[in-house]
Amino acid sequence: MRKLALLLGSLVVVASASAKEVVPAPVVVEEAPVQIVEKEVIVYRDKEEGFRPSGNVGLEVRYFDRTEGQKNDEWSGADGDKYSRTQLSGAVQMTENQKFEFRVRDYNNLDAHQASSDMGTETRLRYSYNHGNLGDSKVNFTSWVEYKKKKSGVQHVDYQARFDFAEYLFNNDFVKTSTAIVAPRYKYAWGGNDDNYTNTLGLYVDIINQYPWGFGSEIEIDGANYNFYGEDQVTYKFDKTKNDSWNDDFTLSVKAIITQDTNLYSADKLSIDWHSEGGFDTYNWSDKDNVPYGLETVEFVNENKDEVTGHQKFEDISYQAYFSSDVTASYQATEFVNVFALAGAEYRNWAVVNASSATNWRWQPYVAAGFNVAF
Repeated sequence: MRKLALLLGSLVVVASASAKEVVPAPVVVEEAPVQIVEKEVIVYRDKEEGFRPSGNVGLEVRYFDRTEGQKNDEWSGADGDKYSRTQLSGAVQMTENQKFEFRVRDYNNLDAHQASSDMGTETRLRYSYNHGNLGDSKVNFTSWVEYKKKKSGVQHVDYQARFDFAEYLFNNDFVKTSTAIVAPRYKYAWGGNDDNYTNTLGLYVDIINQYPWGFGSEIEIDGANYNFYGEDQVTYKFDKTKNDSWNDDFTLSVKAIITQDTNLYSADKLSIDWHSEGGFDTYNWSDKDNVPYGLETVEFVNENKDEVTGHQKFEDISYQAYFSSDVTASYQATEFVNVFALAGAEYRNWAVVNASSATNWRWQPYVAAGFNVAF
């Protein structure tokens, strides 16, 4: 019994000790304040591109060989029989509405018997301002100004108020009108002395259409003009006596041609194209008999030449008709540079302007090479 009592006592003592075990105090953790930092968000947007000036400049050297079947200067084309033409041209779109164009042509005679090779230089400058459409219409209005100095030294300034009605004309699978300009004009031309000037009031018309299979056409009336001369205009007969004189007249000049373009070969950067065109360039009428039959300009001709005697007659109509065809190879050397070369020929009533007989028509071959740079 005594042992049992001791065992029970021991259990009581152990239980008491367990009950008196020290419990650790709770740990208080202080939370740091939460700080919210807002970062600047940058949003990148595509920048709207504004107007950027653009344009092109090109250089071409063209060689015109002797007219078919002729020797030396027996047969003369519009610029002589055998000559070269170096042309520098270009255009700059200065603003969204303003455009400037230039063209300079230098001519050189290549006939060895000629005393001088210099045939003169022709300069043409053009400026246009696009005013946009008229009101709610589709008629575009553009102010157009041209300055030109011919090889002869005659200069002119031409202003045209151009109204383009192309949006109202053909636009289908068979005919598309790209240009339909009607323009009242004022033109002032002057020559070598104070009285050698002309005031012109008239109308300019240009209609360009495109057709299937690479065909196109252009009718250009340049122009229906009433001319006032500072000095009397005079024509002479072959015997050097006066034929007629006047100080004003009404003239009409019409260019009417058909064109055809065909791509013969294309591969990567190389293209070979065939271009042909023909028609009247130009057909001229005047209310005065101031056009000498058989001659392009008024001049004295040796009356002993049998082939021209009997043509001492002046008429109110003259024309030049032609057909030309050439093949051009062009290569896109870089994104902005294109080089080209071409060869072709023109068939025209060179010497006898008013004649349509085949004996008065001749071929003249030509070749050219050059380049164009876009910017």
